[in-house]
Amino acid sequence: MSKAKQLRERLAKQGLTHVMAAHSPLSAVLAEEAGFDGLWASGFELSALYGLPDMSLVSMTQHLDMLRAIAGRSSLPIVADIDTGYGNAINVVHTIAEYERAGAAAVVIEDKTFPKVTSLAAGGRQELLRVEEFQGKVEAAIGARTDPDFLVIARTEALIAGLGEEEALTRAKAYEDAGADMILIHSKKKDPAEIESFARAWKGNVPLTIVPNAYPELDAARIEALGNIRMVIYGNYGIRAATTAMQEVFRRIISDRGVQNVHKDIVPVEEVFRLQGMERVKADEKLYLR
Repeated sequence: MSKAKQLRERLAKQGLTHVMAAHSPLSAVLAEEAGFDGLWASGFELSALYGLPDMSLVSMTQHLDMLRAIAGRSSLPIVADIDTGYGNAINVVHTIAEYERAGAAAVVIEDKTFPKVTSLAAGGRQELLRVEEFQGKVEAAIGARTDPDFLVIARTEALIAGLGEEEALTRAKAYEDAGADMILIHSKKKDPAEIESFARAWKGNVPLTIVPNAYPELDAARIEALGNIRMVIYGNYGIRAATTAMQEVFRRIISDRGVQNVHKDIVPVEEVFRLQGMERVKADEKLYLR
């Protein structure tokens, strides 16, 4: 079974599909061990890993390299964040082919202009494409996929851009008409009312995806009560957790002038060996090194 079909079957079941952002093979392994249903190959997290703002500065090649590395270390389906598709509809044709070959089960493409600015940045430039132009991108993505189970998820930033629910619904319906398998609706409001209102008003035939970064109180029970949201993407929690841990440990080492205190509060190196698969390496050494 392809990873795309695996993801489709999971989405068809009752309950939510929980997808955790990953920015490295290690974070992907940890997400799989924790019990997530899929991985989000996050543009934001990869940009942060490189110490760059999420403004289309990380190239498709860099993102594909990380996606391949993640796919090689995890059995979970990967939903790839391809931002605006790296250009116009013709670029999208090439992009879809590359991401399918790299191991993605789905892509999310958004209706912003290129280069984009991250959605949650205060005062960020949020410019949207014409509806017809983005429909062409969605159609190009659908036409380019070779696996019919590969999901094309259209993301509208109408709420992010302050254009209101009616415009968001209009765009979402237009993208469904263009062939999108799901709609990702996003908001930067600090409470989930905007998202809940959109979900209640959505009468389309394809399910919704959300990324509850700005409104964390929207938990699984409240999401399931809405009825038409099938996937939740935890979009930046991996890189934020890693940053939190490293900031604390690094500052303690400087403050303590050594690692004599902090070493007992972090995982032992043996746990890192386990995650690296050292036991398998040792077993292979016994078999093959003579």
